[in-house]
Amino acid sequence: MSFFGKFIGGTIGFLMGGPLGAIAGVAFAHVLQQSQEADRISGSSYFRNYNRRMNTTEHSHMTFFVGAFSLLAKLANVDGELTRNEEATIRRFMIEELRLDPTSQYTALRIFDAALTTDQDYGDIARQFYREFRNRPQILELMIDILFRVAIADGGVNKAEGSMILNIARIFNFQQYQYDRIKERYVANTNKYYAILNCRPEDNDETIKKSYRKLVRENHPDAIAAKGLPDEFQKVAADKFRQIQDAYEHIRKERGF
Repeated sequence: MSFFGKFIGGTIGFLMGGPLGAIAGVAFAHVLQQSQEADRISGSSYFRNYNRRMNTTEHSHMTFFVGAFSLLAKLANVDGELTRNEEATIRRFMIEELRLDPTSQYTALRIFDAALTTDQDYGDIARQFYREFRNRPQILELMIDILFRVAIADGGVNKAEGSMILNIARIFNFQQYQYDRIKERYVANTNKYYAILNCRPEDNDETIKKSYRKLVRENHPDAIAAKGLPDEFQKVAADKFRQIQDAYEHIRKERGF
């Protein structure tokens, strides 16, 4: 059962607070209405944890999930119009990249739609996300990574999307070089593999090895999960981990060490 099959209720928006709480309140009102109707028909209570408070891990999971799909909604609509291609890209991301189960897919779409229809500013959303994960830079970087991944899948990062992602990176307190290295992973250039390892072509072999070991240690899926990443996003973390390994292998063979 997904996280949302275990914990969905009308109190979530209140418990989260801020712009994400407002979005969650709108989104989960629809989910709760559906679940109550199902309970009435079946005579059972599927959402048993309706009134209990979230623990710290659950709060982080919920913040990431709601924050991610809220920011993706703002990214898709950054030019003022959501196209069919952009909507299809989000759906593919949910199904093919995240492999969300039906409950999580339905909830993610409700969050996405709620973020589109509310007047919550993406900067305020990003600031609340940052407050939750400010001591977990790998989670913040993964969020920027996801925004680039979806923007590229839609046909490339346009000027408005690039500006929005840069602004979010600044809210996350990223330095310009940190943002540039994430961007270089997705914008075609000859330094892609070095960018993935947070290195430059002029770095020596030992510097590259040291950076690789550090990234493997920090970005192992188990380590990321322990920092508050919900199960639904574990595949993205695993994909990033493979990117790190593949980049190192490419550079290792190229340099012959």
